[in-house]
Amino acid sequence: MPARGDHDARRRDVSEAVWRVLADRGFGGLTLRAVAAEMNASTGLLTHYFPSKKALIAYALDVADERTANRPRQTTPEPGLEGLRTALLDVLPLTPEAAAMNRVWVSSWDGSLADPELGAREKDRYEAWRSRLRPHVEAARNDGDLPPDTDIDEVTATVAAFTHGIVVQALFDPDRFPPTRQTTLLNNLLHSLAALA
Repeated sequence: MPARGDHDARRRDVSEAVWRVLADRGFGGLTLRAVAAEMNASTGLLTHYFPSKKALIAYALDVADERTANRPRQTTPEPGLEGLRTALLDVLPLTPEAAAMNRVWVSSWDGSLADPELGAREKDRYEAWRSRLRPHVEAARNDGDLPPDTDIDEVTATVAAFTHGIVVQALFDPDRFPPTRQTTLLNNLLHSLAALA
């Protein structure tokens, strides 16, 4: 039986290999063979960790969740419109690393649409993201940066959907949606919302 430290080190190696495959090929290219090749290991070794393709995908989503949660972020100001802007900028593919992260997530949608369990997990992920954005919208309304009759949930859903729209366009057409344009589009949306106050 390998020592616990060896097992933990091997698990980290597996996580890194899974991430490299995801960043390079997306979920469509995620296979036991691809991960094994990335590790210079046998597929037999990986079957100890992943008895099925679904187990591998679930683990890959865990790796993506962990990488997303631990990625470098801009310093978020106090809740409000500027805090909302910062939180949304953190999602955009403004750097090569952020673009790779977004490619991974977009590539996961196909499997999540086809599998109810993975789909429920994706729905929960989006609900959690909106719940992190919501206090910024509420604070902006309370500070007078948004109209007093602002529907907080609607504005939160709008800015989240708008931001992911930019993500998709920037991934497929990076020359037309470079970081400067992505930022300008987001700023324009937030300015238009603030102009209603």
